[in-house]
Amino acid sequence: MNLLVSVAAGLVLAGLAVAPAAAERLPELPRLGIAADDISVVGVSSGGYMATQLAVAWPERFAGLAVLGAGPWSCAQGALRLALGQCMTTRLGAPELDELANRHREYVERGLVGDPQALARLRVFIWHGTEDDTVSPALGRALAEQMQGWLESPEEQLQLTESEAIGHGWPVATREETPVDILAGCRAGGGTHLLACGLDIAGEALGWLHGALDPPAETAPLDHLTRFTQAPFLDGKGFDEAGYLFVPEGCEEGDCGLTVVLHGCTMGAGQIGDAFVRHSGLNEWAATNRRVILYPQADTSLANPQGCWDWWGFAESTWQLDPLHDTREGTQTRALMGMIDRLAQSPEA
Repeated sequence: MNLLVSVAAGLVLAGLAVAPAAAERLPELPRLGIAADDISVVGVSSGGYMATQLAVAWPERFAGLAVLGAGPWSCAQGALRLALGQCMTTRLGAPELDELANRHREYVERGLVGDPQALARLRVFIWHGTEDDTVSPALGRALAEQMQGWLESPEEQLQLTESEAIGHGWPVATREETPVDILAGCRAGGGTHLLACGLDIAGEALGWLHGALDPPAETAPLDHLTRFTQAPFLDGKGFDEAGYLFVPEGCEEGDCGLTVVLHGCTMGAGQIGDAFVRHSGLNEWAATNRRVILYPQADTSLANPQGCWDWWGFAESTWQLDPLHDTREGTQTRALMGMIDRLAQSPEA
């Protein structure tokens, strides 16, 4: 079952879609004065590839990166053929990390990605299930190897975890209020891709990226999770009408941390409603640790029928030999950074 790329490749994922709430006048993304030195980005599947693109393009803006079920930066190099054959399976061979390193050096020289010295300071958490049959676990190891070449002290900054008997998705430690019908099998995945594994991957990732945390809340207040209009950022093709934002008590006044969370294909609100944004486990940790959680939402289209984030160039002009989707010039990367910039503005602005 393919979660990462377009049906143009002939891959179809079945499942019931849960539509978002009926059309309404949505508020704009607020200005929250988030702490500029306390921003992380977390992604699963296609969101993992996009998270790495953001962190490499603007490393000076991020303190941490967490990637679940995805492979190395710029793996597809703008080609669907490579996305399918080297970045999900490895039937075309493993990604050429030397080739990707050359690509990164060229992008640095052209000012298309950030300073390698800033990238070298990043904290990185990589997770993969050993039974992942959508993105080969070898690709998670390739990402770790790539990061080892970039980080100052990889033994201190990088954690790679491979969990036995877990498939492709986002593992959760189920809570009493978690509806059983939204959970997927730990090994088989599918559905919402919220894997009922008894593994709190949200806490593990945030703990590695940000250090010791206060224990999570028993429940995250639902009235702190709101929808906002993504319209001001829709120059980035492939975005849904609305995104989600979790704001803990007191964070309206500023100086809280921020974690940007990027869902995988078929995991957006258009397909599974608010299942991921409510039950990932992130909000409970955020509620007790002064951390805002931003959940941008991708949309489906003819070019992207599974609602993936753009990690192979579908959102860019077809006239470009190199779509630059994985740079500061990418339409989706720029739109996502625009959201971060809005949240970073002072509440009084």
